[in-house]
Amino acid sequence: MPNLNPNPAGRAPGHRAPRMASQANVPLSPGYRLAEYRIERQLSLGGFSIVYLAFDREDNPVAIKEYLPNSLALRLQGDELPSIAEENVAAFRYGMKCFFEEGRALAKISHPNVVQVLNFFRANETVYMVMHYERGRTLQEHIQKHKGEIRESFIRTVFARLLNGLREVHTHKLLHLDIKPSNIYLRSDGQPVLIDFGAARQTLSADTPLLKPMYTPGFAAPEQYNNTRRELLGPWTDIYSIGASIYACMAAAAPQAADQRLERDQLTPAAKRWPDKYSRQLLETVDWCMRLNYLERPQSVFALQKALADKQRLVPKPSSFLGGLRKRVRSLMK
Repeated sequence: MPNLNPNPAGRAPGHRAPRMASQANVPLSPGYRLAEYRIERQLSLGGFSIVYLAFDREDNPVAIKEYLPNSLALRLQGDELPSIAEENVAAFRYGMKCFFEEGRALAKISHPNVVQVLNFFRANETVYMVMHYERGRTLQEHIQKHKGEIRESFIRTVFARLLNGLREVHTHKLLHLDIKPSNIYLRSDGQPVLIDFGAARQTLSADTPLLKPMYTPGFAAPEQYNNTRRELLGPWTDIYSIGASIYACMAAAAPQAADQRLERDQLTPAAKRWPDKYSRQLLETVDWCMRLNYLERPQSVFALQKALADKQRLVPKPSSFLGGLRKRVRSLMK
């Protein structure tokens, strides 16, 4: 185990340094012993967490996600424990509670198309979520490799399976809230897996003014941009992200961000953009998922699954898509 000194020179024991804006957290070092796990290397580093490849006692690979929002806590080189400014302690602990509860809820889900949570525990004054380590590539990597050449059969197969997993998530009264191609993992056998849930991030950003909203432009639904109207979030929120992810498969790029669409919708509907490349029914289904008014989208995964399964199924026409749509949506978002 590397010698990580929790009290580097020049800092008194228990001191919490003031938060320095826009600094990245230093990950735990390779070989570090974390409970019963050995850290191998960092897999990803984000504004909310760090994900590691690690090995358990039986030398099985696992992915470990560490709660460490860099706007609230900072771990410097040579430290084990994060430094948290006094004014950020309450927000950090609240987010840690949300993250822990999300891990506990996800651990109850056992589905081949949802990442499996194996364990979650507290250490180093924060929380860790241990997940099954998946081998393969992300859908984002697949899109970049096959730009403009992704077939309809691939899209239908991948998203039909993925929706099975999302339906299980919603059955457990959970929302993902960060579905995008980089959070859809394709196993070596082609099976898609939903990874990196954003529910705790969304909750923390909604209730903590210190944090910037944590969503991905292009894939986040319009209602995710309003932190004061949490009741607007529902299955239809994840469904918007599913539609945006399919759109990205076709366009090889993220669609226009929803907040920009509310101001000036410049997104070319899928049905108009690719009429000669994909079936009209699939294109209209994508547009249905991406309607700005959440009431005009599929209201459940089951409704979307039925549409994707039946290639002859007609997509419902929006009752008020023209004219007063933006005004009505804006009033909902206030």
